[in-house]
Amino acid sequence: MTSPLFEAQALTKRYGDNTVVDGLSFAIAPGECLGVIGPNGAGKTTTIRMCLGQTAPDAGAIAYHAANGRMLAMPADALAIKAELGVVAQFDTLDPDFDCSENLMVYGRYFGLRREHIAARIPKLLEFAALTSKAHAKPVELSGGMRRRLSLARALVNDPRLLLLDEPTTGLDPQARHLMWERLQLLLQQGKSILLTTHFMDEAERLCSRLLVLDHGKKIAEGQPRALIAEHLEPDVVEVYGNGALALAQAEEHAPLRALASRVEVSGETVFFYTREAKPLLDALGGHGQLRTLHRPANLEDLFLKLTGRQIRDDA
Repeated sequence: MTSPLFEAQALTKRYGDNTVVDGLSFAIAPGECLGVIGPNGAGKTTTIRMCLGQTAPDAGAIAYHAANGRMLAMPADALAIKAELGVVAQFDTLDPDFDCSENLMVYGRYFGLRREHIAARIPKLLEFAALTSKAHAKPVELSGGMRRRLSLARALVNDPRLLLLDEPTTGLDPQARHLMWERLQLLLQQGKSILLTTHFMDEAERLCSRLLVLDHGKKIAEGQPRALIAEHLEPDVVEVYGNGALALAQAEEHAPLRALASRVEVSGETVFFYTREAKPLLDALGGHGQLRTLHRPANLEDLFLKLTGRQIRDDA
């Protein structure tokens, strides 16, 4: 079995009486993308900050297997660990006074890299980020997707073995998000490891070989995306919406129809029927011509909502 590149053991972080991260353990293997999902306030960003040495845990340990074979610990070996990490923060931290090439040069100098070495890397990094034509443009002249790709290119300036990405595609339109996913897939194919936090379930399923589901600072599930779906959910989902849909979930007269599903949930004006055999349910719904139905396989969003609930939470 391959030794982990990065390990966190029983991480705990408290702010006053509020436990933000509660005994969290995980490991990242070389070439693996580990996704961390959970509602607002679940502890995702705090976990990233502890992994970077920006926030000290109240308990627990973080270990990193360096390229030279040494076992390093955070925060004691923070500088040595950070030399092998790349980071894309939740919000852009690009320097607005420098153009794209200068942002890469200055950031590379923070790692002590020689100017000649960075200068040789810049054209390839800009090409990777699809920003070759924007080499001399400043961040304010770039679209949101371009700025995120520049942030990713900047995170690669030191050729890191592990990338920590905190919601890297938030705020991007679908085209920009797909281009970002393509670039991240290329990095995984090159053998990079990624720790990714995201609110996009399609992003998690597309990129992540393994997922952690957090809620209230605790790990409530862990595994491969499709395996988690199979473990926790019925395979088929029938969504019903339109005039009279809510009555199907509430009225006594529709109890026989609800009995055809393993589980029934309501979100807004939509009723979700979770079932192991969709045909009898769809046949029964055929008698309600005023309603609209969507039959689909269960997905990560269903898993997320089952494990963490449908109630909207304030940012924390």
